[in-house]
Amino acid sequence: MIRLNELKPAPGSRHRRKIVGRGEGSGHGGKGSTRGFKGQTARSGDKAMKPGFEGGQVPLYRRIPKRGFSNRAFRTEYTIINVGDLEADFQKGDQITPETLKSSGKIRRNLPIKILGDGDITKSFTIKAHAFSKSAQEKVKKAGGTIEKLQK
Repeated sequence: MIRLNELKPAPGSRHRRKIVGRGEGSGHGGKGSTRGFKGQTARSGDKAMKPGFEGGQVPLYRRIPKRGFSNRAFRTEYTIINVGDLEADFQKGDQITPETLKSSGKIRRNLPIKILGDGDITKSFTIKAHAFSKSAQEKVKKAGGTIEKLQK
């Protein structure tokens, strides 16, 4: 029978706390205190380096020649809605605006809206959006609806 005063942790499960920087008698490196000698990681303070840092050598992203142009910072990003998606959620004659699309849960982000022509449309709507594809314009007009472009 095991008694509470006889309980002991499993062998090897308890470790002595590492005490560094207290000389050779600590059992942890003495002079270098388990960090080795000199260099960035031997010093005190933050050792986290930026991604791409190569120890002071000119990093790869600076050695490679740059070519071309990216318009990413200046492009207009749209929330995209297809005409087929409008067919199911709205009734004939409804006026579809960014506010009605938001309240119906079709859009979440506050970006300009672009209507694309994927899917079929049979009901006539008045659609107010910031941009329309040619196929979307044709399908809405063919169904008897009207489109209105909003300012971005």
